[in-house]
Amino acid sequence: MAIMLDENSKVIVQGFTGQIGTFHATEMIEYGTNIVGGVTPGKGGTKHLDRPVFNTMKEAVAATGANASIIFIPPPFAADGIMEAADSGIRFCVAITDGIPAQDMIRVKRYMRRYRASEKMVLTGPNCAGSISPGKCMMGIMPGHIYMPGSVGVVGRSGTLGYEAASQMKELGIGVSSSIGIGGDPINGSSFRDHLEYFEQDPETKAVIMIGEIGGPQEADAARWAKDNMRKPLIGYVAGLTAPKGRRMGHAGAIISATGESAAEKVEILQECGVTVVPNPSSFGEVVAKVLAKIS
Repeated sequence: MAIMLDENSKVIVQGFTGQIGTFHATEMIEYGTNIVGGVTPGKGGTKHLDRPVFNTMKEAVAATGANASIIFIPPPFAADGIMEAADSGIRFCVAITDGIPAQDMIRVKRYMRRYRASEKMVLTGPNCAGSISPGKCMMGIMPGHIYMPGSVGVVGRSGTLGYEAASQMKELGIGVSSSIGIGGDPINGSSFRDHLEYFEQDPETKAVIMIGEIGGPQEADAARWAKDNMRKPLIGYVAGLTAPKGRRMGHAGAIISATGESAAEKVEILQECGVTVVPNPSSFGEVVAKVLAKIS
């Protein structure tokens, strides 16, 4: 099974006709993702990659029945695109765009509070590699061939570490149910805890990997939630053991600004909560294999 996206996902590409949107939409189509159209204001009524182009998300959803969207809109306009997706009835939105101003994301978060939980769009990103349910649907910029269908859920802030985990597991014959990228910005659409809850409810996900990094309290919050609410084994990795305090490392959100935000402190919290910790990035596969062996 899968969470968020599967073979029934009908995807709209926002920023469809731009260079980046075109490149990655082509790869997603080749993977098998059901892209039903795209949105580029001012180009409605035309076709691109043999799919219809619309001026607005509401037009696109009304015409195609789309339930998911992926955003390749430039940073100054991306927040408006996210809010437009929410208003159109989209259920799952992946914001790939890097560099969206934090103030814009605060506006997005406030805007989405108007929706009831049952109507609220699930947003991942911004500044993420996207999400994939192997063999079913890819919404992102990842290399699809390294993901094998299986029963391990992956949720992470880092796209490249997610690739590394998937690649190592594939070499050992271990597959992924869904891999969800939540993004590396300080203000993102959904958290580790949100997706751990979805994976816990998925009957075919047997274990979950949480790939974190320095900065922010998300990993610790998720581990504490998992201790009380998850029956499935949780495997964790936190990048940035050597990162100095006060210096941004890679992602905009990867900066230690408070107690409990360093990698060492997070690892300690994860271990206290019963999370199996991956000691280094080359050990993802072997640690997952050992955990699965215990529960099989």
